[in-house]
Amino acid sequence: MAMRIDRRGFLGLGASALALAALPKFALAATGAHDTRFLLVLLRGGMDGLHALQPLGDPAFADLRGAFVASPGQPAPLRLDADFALHGKLAGMAALYARGELLPVAAVAPPYRQRSHFEAQDCVENGTTGAGGSTGWLNRCVAAMPGGAGLAISAVMPLAMRGGGNVSTWSPPLGNRIDPILWQQLQLLYAADPALAPTFAGIDAGQAAMQAGGGLRLPQAMAAAARFMAAPDGPRIGFVEDTGWDTHGGELAVLDRKLAELDTALKAFHDGAQPVWKQTVVAVVTEFGRTAAINGTGGTDHGTGGVAFLAGGAVAGGRVAGDWPGLARSQLNEGRDLRATTDLRALFKGVLRDHLGLGADVLARQVFPDSAALAPMSGLVRAA
Repeated sequence: MAMRIDRRGFLGLGASALALAALPKFALAATGAHDTRFLLVLLRGGMDGLHALQPLGDPAFADLRGAFVASPGQPAPLRLDADFALHGKLAGMAALYARGELLPVAAVAPPYRQRSHFEAQDCVENGTTGAGGSTGWLNRCVAAMPGGAGLAISAVMPLAMRGGGNVSTWSPPLGNRIDPILWQQLQLLYAADPALAPTFAGIDAGQAAMQAGGGLRLPQAMAAAARFMAAPDGPRIGFVEDTGWDTHGGELAVLDRKLAELDTALKAFHDGAQPVWKQTVVAVVTEFGRTAAINGTGGTDHGTGGVAFLAGGAVAGGRVAGDWPGLARSQLNEGRDLRATTDLRALFKGVLRDHLGLGADVLARQVFPDSAALAPMSGLVRAA
């Protein structure tokens, strides 16, 4: 039996929402809105954690980034406590923090501590200590849950969701059905028609976004994930991905846009997932952080320690978690970037144990192989 999704709820998301009529066919897992949900959001490219979560209380931050974050036109940071602030474009996330529904986790990274995008992303997704592998930890999580089912909002099955578990993918069909050469010819035809040009321009904007990103942009993808996961019998495990976070140059303008999109995306998921919000944890992660100092082109290069965000009604938020290592030169990893003090697998294991109820042996041997020595983080979710 397939889920029914009311397309009218997506009309405010732009022309790309027209594609949301095509629904995935998969065995549904949840038995009601009371069942817990977990959504993994992977930001590919290495988000600059020091820009998203600014450690204003660290004395070294002013020398490294003070003039950069105070550049003309930059929004004022949103203070969380005496030590940390969110970037000014993350107002919705700041509101979640004030309600205790957002938990930033500082200085995190996968166990792979080099600086290759592809290897680091593989490590985040495969749940081991290195790159490669043919299955993902999120799929193994689905397989470990009786009757479990997962859904990736993606045109191609991501590594995190590959394996023998009951997982499906979904993406809007419009971008795959329209030939780009035909679309270019239609642009020229309708752009000259005064009656049809405005309507076509609106459709073209949505089509261009999908063609550029290979699917929905992050806010629309998160809204789609919410609609599927909020169904009483919907998938309990979800995956969403986004690209464009590799900011070697011109970082201020790029992250103003990307962080605003992330903020809008979390709001879209929050609003669409209201029936299950109190039972939901969203984990926003990236493969590594960036250099502490700004480079000569107004950007940052590949680093190690970054930031993760947990959001949701089940999150024990309203504070900043993690062990802050400091930004003094002697405290930096190799003298250049934030030292990672928390293994991302420990964060994931804490959520899966305390939120989804997976046992220690399943986590240590099946979901995250050979991780028995790595203790799950505690206190990430509210007591049931």
